[in-house]
Amino acid sequence: MAEEQMEEASTAAAEATPFQLQFDKPIPFQIKMAEWNPEKDLLAMVTDDSKVLLHRFNWQRLWTISPGKCITSICWSPDGKIIALGTEDGLVLLHDVENGKMLRTIKSHDVAIVCLNWAEDDLLSRPDKDEFLPYEDRTARFFPPAPVMPRIGGLSSGDTGLADENEEAIPQFCSASCQRFNILCSGGKDGCVCFSIFGIFPVGKININKIPINVESSGKNNYQLQDASVSKVSLSRNLQKLVLLCYGKLIDTENLSHNCETAGLHCLYLDTSIFFNRKNELHQVSQQASSIQDLVEVVRASISLVSKQWSSTMNLFHEKFSALPNLIAAHGAESSSEDEFLSLLFGTRTSPALHQFLASSLGEAGLKRIAKAVDSAGREIRGVVSEHLQPAVEIISFRLAELRGLARWRSRFQIIGLDEKLVDGVTESIGMLVVQVERFSRVAATVLYLFQNFFTWVLKCVKILLNEPTDQVPAANSELVVIFLKFLLDKDPIKQLLEADERIECDMDSARHVEQLVVFGGFTDTQFLERSLVKQFNQLEDSLKEAFLMPFTTISSQIHCQGLLPLYPVTSSDTFSLTCTPTSISFYKDEDSQHEESSHNWTDYVCFKIPDGSLNERNCIGVIKDSGNCCTALSMSSLSGFLLHMPDEYECVDLSLYKDNQVVLLLSERSHSDSPGRSWMVMLQTQNLSFTPLSGTFPTNIYSLQKLVALDLQLDTDYGKVRSIPHTVSTPLAVSASRGVVCVFSSRRHALVYILDEDEDEDEDGDEVSDME
Repeated sequence: MAEEQMEEASTAAAEATPFQLQFDKPIPFQIKMAEWNPEKDLLAMVTDDSKVLLHRFNWQRLWTISPGKCITSICWSPDGKIIALGTEDGLVLLHDVENGKMLRTIKSHDVAIVCLNWAEDDLLSRPDKDEFLPYEDRTARFFPPAPVMPRIGGLSSGDTGLADENEEAIPQFCSASCQRFNILCSGGKDGCVCFSIFGIFPVGKININKIPINVESSGKNNYQLQDASVSKVSLSRNLQKLVLLCYGKLIDTENLSHNCETAGLHCLYLDTSIFFNRKNELHQVSQQASSIQDLVEVVRASISLVSKQWSSTMNLFHEKFSALPNLIAAHGAESSSEDEFLSLLFGTRTSPALHQFLASSLGEAGLKRIAKAVDSAGREIRGVVSEHLQPAVEIISFRLAELRGLARWRSRFQIIGLDEKLVDGVTESIGMLVVQVERFSRVAATVLYLFQNFFTWVLKCVKILLNEPTDQVPAANSELVVIFLKFLLDKDPIKQLLEADERIECDMDSARHVEQLVVFGGFTDTQFLERSLVKQFNQLEDSLKEAFLMPFTTISSQIHCQGLLPLYPVTSSDTFSLTCTPTSISFYKDEDSQHEESSHNWTDYVCFKIPDGSLNERNCIGVIKDSGNCCTALSMSSLSGFLLHMPDEYECVDLSLYKDNQVVLLLSERSHSDSPGRSWMVMLQTQNLSFTPLSGTFPTNIYSLQKLVALDLQLDTDYGKVRSIPHTVSTPLAVSASRGVVCVFSSRRHALVYILDEDEDEDEDGDEVSDME
């Protein structure tokens, strides 16, 4: 009977051609993940060996990258400019769509990131409170564009959270991301879900194994998940609700005798209305904070680069001048290098050791090489300080002052954790760093000038010893030579300022002046002059971490569980294949809603394949929708669903929710021979299927879906559209609701792209586009 249905469907498909085949191309890779760009006709794919490919709609390859890590999840930014990759070791990698270069590496989890979802604020949704005027970032009024990561010759800035190869894209990336409020959600294998505004500023984290859960079929709140891992997450367009699929055991913390012995797939509903209610405040804080974090990386890279450059130069200096103490000892003298040079400076007879050092060991060529290296290092250091370090510190200071002003608006910003005292502490710390950078700049200039004067004098001495003319050698200041020999020959003030554990000596007059300045207010730290530049920067980082941790902790505590719906149980033998089980989550606008506030008219749909044997069903998929209010607890009265039985000769390879309440199914024939089987793509209108309200009894049965009667998929009816595919298909199924296309991959490494909406107007109303996962 099923074969006859397929034959009839094939004939109808050939006549009607419901999905136009754009092309059928062989591909040299096995694809494990694929995702369409939401704004452009671009398809990002991840191969089995974790290469990332980007293709145009016409299958022209734009670029290929190898991140060097096992990629476990992928998603696009809402504007289509960034690709987010989740890795096995808990990193989120952000790559530029234009060239594939990495923009940012963020450590979000300690385990594999199994799913990503990047949701953008729906402009039509507004909080149910007085209007809050949009915030203007005033930094551009007073400062030039933010400095980029520094680079000197072959030296790189070292380990930072930013990519060395694409430093110049960082400011543009951040400013572009800050235009529309968006949140990147990442789910980990350990049950943790992280939230990052603009994809870069961490604003919250929850562990689903530690939150109290309300199970709808029981009416109790004393349940908890155990050993749960996240499978899929999706944040609604109004940011008020997170729907999450997870595998784990459900534990009754008050009655252990009623606990489930087996794990199951559960649908968890989380209240994230704090993002909606305080999105303006969060937008302002995260915009400033993310920019500050970027500039902190510029400061770190600048200091690191200056330290590397100066250390390399001083190694060359000490390598050449270390020969003098050895020569002094070889000639049996007990003087120091400083004494030898002072004797030469004041006209005393040149010792044999010093003569040999200047004429033979060092020589004119060696001296010029060292002088050139120091001069070059000086120019590079001045460039890094003036073009990168100092501007970054000054802009950080301004942005922190802006945050300080926001923190004093307690009625709006205290609720999201912006603590006034902590921000005051950070503001003082950055003020001290501004002073430290100015001091470092002056010290470096003085040291370099003394070096230049010393080298000029030594060069003249070398020429005299070699009986060469000295007319071209400028005169040296003997007093400055004395200062160099007394304070710089064995000491290094620049190095002292670049070491974290170095204590800087401060004269009594300076310390007394600082104490007098405290009386006038503005700061309370009287010991900052004793700290090095690096130590002051480390202190700034610690205070920033503490200040930004407060919003993170506050927001995390305000994300609550609305309820949990158990979907189906699984056995231990099914655990290995759980990650391959097809699931999909999407949000659709409710056309029947008459609310002025469009924040309440989003209905979430969850579609999933049920493993054979679970719920006493075989070859079934389930679809659940929740039409309840996003701001209230989950209610069984708002939940409804249906089960759909596939023809026995076919299995569901993958599925995806599509726009207009549609489901796209990928079916493959169960072939028992070597010959390739047939495959089908089916697009169902869920409105044509009967949703049954869910109800259940507890504790005898927590799986309410077991009461649903499975409908048989009749392909020769008006359920939807059917298309035959001339290949045996495999996962993944890449569907684009915004572009109206789908990409199907065959087990024999072919990619087939179909146009789903070839008969529809291209200027379709944007309200009908779903928020696809």
